[in-house]
Amino acid sequence: MRSRTAVVAALATALAVGVPGAAAVAAPAETSYTVVPYTNVNVRKLPTAHSAYLTTLTAGRSYRAYCWTHGQTVTDNGYTNDVWIGFADGYSSAVYFEGDAYAGLPASARC
Repeated sequence: MRSRTAVVAALATALAVGVPGAAAVAAPAETSYTVVPYTNVNVRKLPTAHSAYLTTLTAGRSYRAYCWTHGQTVTDNGYTNDVWIGFADGYSSAVYFEGDAYAGLPASARC
């Protein structure tokens, strides 16, 4: 997952040196993967359904994911697994994404 400290430091540096468009500074480069939820899905702070709600991803849209991890087991729509997909600030159960049990992320993309 992206380091918030690195993002804040990059933004602070950009602002300090007067880089145009500093408010749009991207996070440090790291490998990301495209995932697509087949239904609207909540993003949670931690890989559990009882963790704080952050936002909802819209079905059919593409999103940038960074890793996967094991968390709470989720059963829905005939699927069961404990894999959670890691985004910039939170996690969503892989049960709700197109692709395999890891939403198409490689085994090496573990959080």
